[in-house]
Amino acid sequence: MSALAVFIIFFLCLFIAIPISIGLGIVSVLPGAFDPSFTASGTFVIRSMLGGIDSFPLLAVPMFVLSGMIMAKGGISKKIFDVFVFFIGKFTAGMPCAVIVTCLFYGAISGSGPATVAAVGSMTIPILIKLGYDKVFATSIVAVAGGLGVIIPPSIPFIMFGMASGESVSNLFIAGIVPGILIGLLLMVYAVFYCKIHGEDKEKIRKEVDELHEKGFFGVFKDSFFAILSPVIILGCIYAGIASPTEAAVISVFYSIIVSMFVYRSMKVKDLWPMLVEGVKTYAPILFILAASTAFSRVLTLMQVPQTISEWILGNFHNGIVILIVINIFLLFVGMVMDTTPAILILTPILLPIATAIGMNPIHFGVMMVVNLAIGFVTPPIGVNLFVASSLTDIPIMQIARKAMPLILCFLVALVLITFIPQISLILLGGA
Repeated sequence: MSALAVFIIFFLCLFIAIPISIGLGIVSVLPGAFDPSFTASGTFVIRSMLGGIDSFPLLAVPMFVLSGMIMAKGGISKKIFDVFVFFIGKFTAGMPCAVIVTCLFYGAISGSGPATVAAVGSMTIPILIKLGYDKVFATSIVAVAGGLGVIIPPSIPFIMFGMASGESVSNLFIAGIVPGILIGLLLMVYAVFYCKIHGEDKEKIRKEVDELHEKGFFGVFKDSFFAILSPVIILGCIYAGIASPTEAAVISVFYSIIVSMFVYRSMKVKDLWPMLVEGVKTYAPILFILAASTAFSRVLTLMQVPQTISEWILGNFHNGIVILIVINIFLLFVGMVMDTTPAILILTPILLPIATAIGMNPIHFGVMMVVNLAIGFVTPPIGVNLFVASSLTDIPIMQIARKAMPLILCFLVALVLITFIPQISLILLGGA
């Protein structure tokens, strides 16, 4: 069976709404079923699936998922939001900018885009609407800024890329810091531009901010101290060499439980079991996709697909800039139709050799790839952040997507800068 036929069947499975994990499993066994001499037999596929999930770094994923859920329940995102409202709330677009910065910080806790949208959006969208901001604008801000959750470390997609490429997850985390801040700044620039054109209800905003100012800086800081400290502890443990990303993820779970139950008292022991169940429900589909993606990527390797595509691209495009543009366009398209986890696990073995062949640093490529796929979070038809944001406000997905277009353009501007200026990703690692 040819590689083209395999991909056609895979996209046909997606088109007729077969779950992606099952679709990947089907196309993984087909080459061996049609050709008994092919190495990838059914037994090989099953071994590959089990081997794909037998990974210590992978344990970080369910831990960060659970930690994000506990902190959402514990009201951590509200505490973080209050700090930034205290400082920038009265400025033009201060409230939307506070939402964006909150998404940055919460992304440093959850490692997930959809989790960031759910936790920050459920709390901030009603506040923005109450203050007079357009409901669709408020929803689109959270949907797009939630994509920062997979760029600012810790990041679940960076963990997946590290598994697929063999690169250091800690280095990938460090490389994501500056690009995440850059994207956040561009989103805030647009928010200021939008609010200057459409105006704001300054009286309502001033009243909201004054309530925080009445507590004073030390009052707000005291309330928010343990919330602000959470990403510092998580990332500090990793970068200080105290813990691996997986161990830091476990630390974040226990920290979130202690802070939510004993400091803020916003959660009780009886709340833990439902969150554990929800965590399993969230992670189980990811686990199946991960297992099937690993098997599929190994089957593609045996079929020489990465080498074939690499030779074709390098043979037809001789300019490094053109090759990067082609890769970016391809990844943007993939992000629109495929979930992040299978996209990274399937495409990394195919595209990484091409990138390194033109002299691109693998860490730089990983950041570029994740930023591309983060844009897919807010682009139909598979924009997960759009679905989460829509569920919070009951606004149709396409309406949110239309309002989000200028924000997506900010993401694209950042993508161009990140692609062609390696120092943005590599400066904290000591070079290009």
